[in-house]
Amino acid sequence: MRRLAVVLALAVVSTACCGVAAADTVKVGSKRFTESYILGELLAQVARGEHRPGLGNTAILYEALRAGAIDVYPEYTGTIAREILKTEDRLDLAGMNARLRPLGLEAGVPLGFSNSYGLGMPRAKASKRISDLRDRRDLRVGFSHEFLGRRDGWPGLRDTYGLKLSPRGLDHGLAYEALKAGELDLMDVYTTDAKIERYDIAVLQDDKGFFPSYEAVLLYRLDAARKIEPLRKLEKSLDESTMIRLNARAEIDKMPFQQVAAEFLGEEKKRSRTLWSAIAAPDFGRLLLEHLWLVFGSLVAATVIGIPLGMVAARYGWLEHPVLILTGIVQTIPSLALLAFLIPITGMIGVWPALIALFLYALLPITRNTHAGLLGVPVGLKQAGTAIGLDRRQVLRLVEVPIALPTIMAGIKTSAVINVGTATIAAFIGAGGFGERISQGLALNDHNVLLAGALPAAALALLVHGAFEMVERTFLSHR
Repeated sequence: MRRLAVVLALAVVSTACCGVAAADTVKVGSKRFTESYILGELLAQVARGEHRPGLGNTAILYEALRAGAIDVYPEYTGTIAREILKTEDRLDLAGMNARLRPLGLEAGVPLGFSNSYGLGMPRAKASKRISDLRDRRDLRVGFSHEFLGRRDGWPGLRDTYGLKLSPRGLDHGLAYEALKAGELDLMDVYTTDAKIERYDIAVLQDDKGFFPSYEAVLLYRLDAARKIEPLRKLEKSLDESTMIRLNARAEIDKMPFQQVAAEFLGEEKKRSRTLWSAIAAPDFGRLLLEHLWLVFGSLVAATVIGIPLGMVAARYGWLEHPVLILTGIVQTIPSLALLAFLIPITGMIGVWPALIALFLYALLPITRNTHAGLLGVPVGLKQAGTAIGLDRRQVLRLVEVPIALPTIMAGIKTSAVINVGTATIAAFIGAGGFGERISQGLALNDHNVLLAGALPAAALALLVHGAFEMVERTFLSHR
């Protein structure tokens, strides 16, 4: 325990030192779709800052911005008005900032293009206007999850046009492939999506003018205005055709986001990307260390808390059900929901909410196995210990725990393997790890990038399982 305390103290000190060293570093966030990834990488390269990619939807980025977890992210004026300011008014940038400043935020640096929402259908069977869909019930509809919940998305669109469609939620990148394969008839699109022309998709006319203007700007904290000064050189540097071309480089030419941004800045040319090159990319070491920290940082904490909890549940019968029920309830909460819930509670995104979530998920196997292992100790052996003069604590330490140890170790091993897989979800709130590649692969529908995250994570799970098996055989055989 003393060694563990020293390790944890060193981790806290190193984290604090890193925080001080990085105080002037611009922290850039981005959403989980191609254009936002590219813009986020572009901002990070221009400012020589840190990019936290694919953090999720507007609500998560907004909370991260206000909490100081990020300094700036690319946003759209229509989204700011409808989703953040909750207004139907058509605001210019000055009017928008008058309402944002009391929140400690400001929008500025117009990038030079607009990217509106729209509805897309295969051109061969497309309607001309959104109004033409009012009485259609036969269409197979797939909308992105964010579009389904936004005020400027499906709820408002449905009410404005009186639509009777029944959409299902689908990742934006996968929806294009489903439309191409004939599995969908209608999807939401961004008007600068590169695949609109490539897949011969018709964008329906918004004949009632529901969608507001979506001019691309930077949304940042007022106290970070000085840090983002280098980003002002990007003002009016992108038009619609340029943004479509950059999106195409990522989605169609399968170029990594970092290279797309670097090419635009004239710093790098395209390199081909195979599965092996995607796996062995320069970020592999960083992602591995982040993944290991998420897995074992949370596992150590769960072990330190879970084993005593299991002992308490085994020793005091009246606490058995409350302890096991409370640790088990967490398992019923979807991981993404728990991560999103922890952001406003902790006031942070990234590693700490992810560690807390993984710690909570790891508790049940360790607590339950400790409880089961101790209850499985024969009563006669405990009585024998008492008969030779051992007190209750000595019986626990010298008799019960050694006999229950294989079961306790099995619980720790189970938690470790589960955490390796669950840790990939943490990338959606900027915690890093191999999930970062998985989220990018989903956004691009790029199987090489997706597998470059999934295969190392699967291999790591096997290695962790094998390592625990080896420790169990070596340690338990020499007890």
